[in-house]
Amino acid sequence: MDTGTHIVMGIALGGLATLDPVVANDPVMFNAVLVGTILGSQAPDFDTVLKLKNNATYIRNHRGITHSIPAIILWGILIPLIIYFFVPDVNFLHLWLWTFLAVFLHVFVDVFNAYGTQAFRPFSRRWVAYGFINTFDSYIFFAHLAGIIAWILGAKPGPTFLIIYGIIILYYVKRYFDKKEIVKTIKDYFPDTEFIATSPTIKQNEWRVAISTSDRFHVGTVIDGHIQLYDEFERVALPNIELIKLAKKDKNISAFLSFSPIYRWEIIEKENYDEVRLTDLRYRTQGYYPFVAVAKINHNLDVFGSYTGWIFSEQKLQNKLWASNNKST
Repeated sequence: MDTGTHIVMGIALGGLATLDPVVANDPVMFNAVLVGTILGSQAPDFDTVLKLKNNATYIRNHRGITHSIPAIILWGILIPLIIYFFVPDVNFLHLWLWTFLAVFLHVFVDVFNAYGTQAFRPFSRRWVAYGFINTFDSYIFFAHLAGIIAWILGAKPGPTFLIIYGIIILYYVKRYFDKKEIVKTIKDYFPDTEFIATSPTIKQNEWRVAISTSDRFHVGTVIDGHIQLYDEFERVALPNIELIKLAKKDKNISAFLSFSPIYRWEIIEKENYDEVRLTDLRYRTQGYYPFVAVAKINHNLDVFGSYTGWIFSEQKLQNKLWASNNKST
């Protein structure tokens, strides 16, 4: 989910914690738990600072190890210990339980959007992305916001957020069945479907889809249960040639390949170099595919510029590539 939703979830969990008598009957304990749930709901995304290093490191690691099983346990212990150091009179067990719940829910809700997480590490590095909740879902965000406003206006936070979370659970169930129906529709249309990436939009009735069949990639939308296709590409595996082998060693290309489950590739021949370009097919926006990885390789087989990330114009992409070349020289 987005940062704003994680923040309101942290506040809401602090309110829900008032159902716990240990929390409700002690203002100091309540404040400690509220701090714990807010920090816990943000902690797994502390890896955002990796963006300061470079996009390759960020893409390879964001929602990776920081969203893994060991990280959930670590965050769940570390945050309560820090709070307990400053407020030693609180009940540590209950502080830990509510903080751990906040950390766990952060990772749990992230697996339902299209970006996903490596939530099963260290047992599996597979990206878990169920793709039926938008990264920013207005229904979920505003439901939490309504509960917070009701709390400020005097409503009891425990019962208020218990009701809201009950509604949200039903909403998740609905979206699960929405996706299930979309998958069925696509498989009826393409019987040889092998993989489907779904990405819900802000509109409840509109989904972006990228479909991999036995020999084609199809990109489109599903609106009110009807498939509208925009692009079709031949499905061809990356060739086992020296140019591609070299490109795969580049940190940006390597990071892209570790993350993207459905992409197309192309080699663009220029006068003095070749450009290896990988394009993720899941994020088509207004006719453009913004998530790419590109490596420029000269005829001496030297990579002299590369980039991966979200970019929304060819000119900006080329500027990034030349900037990366200047940094490396």
